[in-house]
Amino acid sequence: MISQILSLAFLAQTIRITVPYALASIGGVYSERGGVTNIALEGIILTGAFCTVVGTYYTGSPLVGILCGVSGGLLTALIHAVVSINIKADQIISGIAINLFAVGITKFVLEILFHSSSNSSRIVGLPHIPMGFIEHQPDVAHLLGNPMVLATIAIIIASQFIIFRTRFGLRLRAVGENPEAADTVGIKVNLYRYYGVMISGVLAGLSGAWLAFDQHSFTDGMSAGRGYIALAAMIVGKWNPLGAAAACLLFGFAESLQIQLQGGGLPTQFIQMIPYIATIIVLAGFIGKAVAPAADGVPYEKEK
Repeated sequence: MISQILSLAFLAQTIRITVPYALASIGGVYSERGGVTNIALEGIILTGAFCTVVGTYYTGSPLVGILCGVSGGLLTALIHAVVSINIKADQIISGIAINLFAVGITKFVLEILFHSSSNSSRIVGLPHIPMGFIEHQPDVAHLLGNPMVLATIAIIIASQFIIFRTRFGLRLRAVGENPEAADTVGIKVNLYRYYGVMISGVLAGLSGAWLAFDQHSFTDGMSAGRGYIALAAMIVGKWNPLGAAAACLLFGFAESLQIQLQGGGLPTQFIQMIPYIATIIVLAGFIGKAVAPAADGVPYEKEK
């Protein structure tokens, strides 16, 4: 068992599981750094996956599929942004409503387009970059040569730089910490909050696109709680892209370990609980030390 855990195949499996968590979690960082709580990540992932499958199936192009997935995530995030920023509704309720809506609308359209309420037809996968130095392990080479893996690594690094080393990041953090002060120096609070939520929609849509290509189809409810675990990783990572990515890697390891333990004599129910137990344990250990942006979840009312 230990040799399996230390193998390249296990590492590749952990990365495969981590990617959708990491993309959605970093999306959550952008949204909440700007002051908007985004419980809707779960629904955005599901919508992104569905739109990716539809776009890829009808055009035969994975690139078009990714663009459709990102667009679907962006539009879903836009709903949350309008409800949360303009209408100033409770952001938690808005997110939960979007999650429920995403489950219903994808199932409804799935039945119309694919004549099934549970799964779509099969789609083509992404082309891969040759990884000759590990060609003796085709599964590992196939994963590490996936352009979305490389893109995810670039997004993690770029997000760390953008949020903490650019004017945009400084302004985004300002409207999440003290929107009144940001407003007094001419920063458009609601505009930057829109930016944060929209970026989270793009990244969570990419997360859904990964799931779609990984499974080569859409299945009902395929997000399977990933949006919520991504939020937990964001909190553990202290609203920091690198920290969130590290937490996602931990959860990916736990889920990969769960897969390895199947058939090993342990009760199936216990094995299935491992990723969620890990989430609870890590949150219990870090939640008191993680401090959210001061204005996270608080609608901004400009004084007249």
